[in-house]
Amino acid sequence: MKRTLVTGGAGFIGSHLVEALVKESREVLVFDDFSTGKIENIPDSKLVHVVKGNISDRFQVENLFKKYQFDTVFHLAAIASVVKSVENPEETHKTNFDGTLYLLQESVKCGVIRFIFASSAAVYGDLPKLPKKETDPVKPLTPYAVDKYASERYVINAYELYGLKTTALRFFNVFGPRQDPASPYSGVISIFVDRVIRNLKGENVAITVYGDGRQTRDFVYVKDVVKALLLVERCHEAVGRVFNVGTGKATSLLDLLDYLAKIAGKLPPIHFEPPRKGDIKHSLADISELKKIGFSPSFTAQEGLKLLFEWEMEK
Repeated sequence: MKRTLVTGGAGFIGSHLVEALVKESREVLVFDDFSTGKIENIPDSKLVHVVKGNISDRFQVENLFKKYQFDTVFHLAAIASVVKSVENPEETHKTNFDGTLYLLQESVKCGVIRFIFASSAAVYGDLPKLPKKETDPVKPLTPYAVDKYASERYVINAYELYGLKTTALRFFNVFGPRQDPASPYSGVISIFVDRVIRNLKGENVAITVYGDGRQTRDFVYVKDVVKALLLVERCHEAVGRVFNVGTGKATSLLDLLDYLAKIAGKLPPIHFEPPRKGDIKHSLADISELKKIGFSPSFTAQEGLKLLFEWEMEK
């Protein structure tokens, strides 16, 4: 029987996707090196098979496709640390670009039907025009962003050149349960929520805001990202195309703190520090193309934040 492959399926976004696939009674194979993913993130189900491995190892990828048959590949595995990509571009390139190429080659060779790639809004860089449209110029500023954009082009070109039905999704600021606040590249929301809960439990912690807090992001709840992944897989109009995944709504860090104060009842002390070098002031997705094929976000940033807070409190 053919399975659905999810690379990075033990990670934050990947595990939510696996959960949704299991709810559809689909057989799933998770391929993950567990460098950041956790086995406990993966649903305990007979439908899920886990293989530990690294997409940057061509031999491992070839063997995976020899042993199993896949109809769909969701490629989410990556070294998501922008800082690490700057410090060690060769290592991160092997995972973030070479790994994508190996998966594409095996998918073409083995008759995979759909290939969905998780790209990033980082490809837009600091270009000032807002909201970001898929047709806008790109300006990837880090090795991570360059690898994502190069992978995107290989993914889309695989449809034109080899007939593999591919789609790339540019994720904006994804947040939700299972995002590790201890991670050096975790999202600001998971860090804020972690500090608020620790403060409620009596710990002496503070929230650090870099800049004036008026910087804005398009925060998208992880369940909406999964919704977009499953939508493009099934939609013929999505083949050979790139889509933004966000809400189309801008939220500032001060807004987030205001929402959290209302949800939690109180906040720890807030320390404002100088802006970090390279931080982008504003980011916002134009999701009109995704909406045209049937997408509509189910959660606002405030609604997602409440769900995340409740989930963390119940842990």
